[in-house]
Amino acid sequence: MNRLCQAGGVSRAGYYRFLGPAKVKQEEMELRSKIQKIALEWPVYGYRRVQRALMRRGWRVNRKRVLRLMRVDNLLCLRKRKFIRTTDSKHALPVYPNLAKDMVLTGINQLWVADITYIRLETEFVFLAVVLDAFSRRCIGWALQRSFEAGLVLEALHMALRQRRPQPGLVHHSDRGVQYASKDYTKQLECYGIRISMSRRGNPYDNALAESFIKTLKYEEVYRTEYRDLADAKALMKGFLEKIYNRKRLHSALGYRPPREFEQSLSLSARRARGAAA
Repeated sequence: MNRLCQAGGVSRAGYYRFLGPAKVKQEEMELRSKIQKIALEWPVYGYRRVQRALMRRGWRVNRKRVLRLMRVDNLLCLRKRKFIRTTDSKHALPVYPNLAKDMVLTGINQLWVADITYIRLETEFVFLAVVLDAFSRRCIGWALQRSFEAGLVLEALHMALRQRRPQPGLVHHSDRGVQYASKDYTKQLECYGIRISMSRRGNPYDNALAESFIKTLKYEEVYRTEYRDLADAKALMKGFLEKIYNRKRLHSALGYRPPREFEQSLSLSARRARGAAA
């Protein structure tokens, strides 16, 4: 190498400086390509989630670099916050205190949160009810119907109960909507030994986890999709909730893992702990 540099009349350091930019440029183009593919798959991912997605695919890159490249390629998304009221809390049914605010969660099936939102189809509006496990962020129950009555939330609850079969003592948190305060719904919770918790009047932040889920659902699925009818909406919603949200979407609160993977890691840790104790 020294003889070649001498023959060419350049220093060895100068030769490597000459080679360096091309290598760096190629690596950066590959990185930008990976970022663009992730952004195409997840259009509302911010730079933090994109960086974690890159790490899961074998890339070691810091957040500042990802932010810079996403800014250059105009891949940073802007969101408008909206709160749309779907809650009728003006009723004479019993309401319950907020038990969730003081809870410190250590595992699944300790706190479930529930909420309702609306979805626009081509010719009508339909309503979606969901039940989430607050610890793993997993959607464990959902229902999509034309009706806004108690049967909607009961269908979502029954799905969650079939999947989880929780022990008595679980806390169920929701807003004060008439659907969640109805006798049929509260009776079902009491039959399973589930404690009832409700947000304060007019305070959506008491159910912030469910509100955050609804926002994610709207931006990552509903606003990007045109649903023909109720059957089409149910099929697409099932695919998003059960295959994408629960199995693929990275959650910062879970160490940038999907809910299903996070729950599997909990089960593995529990088995290892039992094996060590034995």
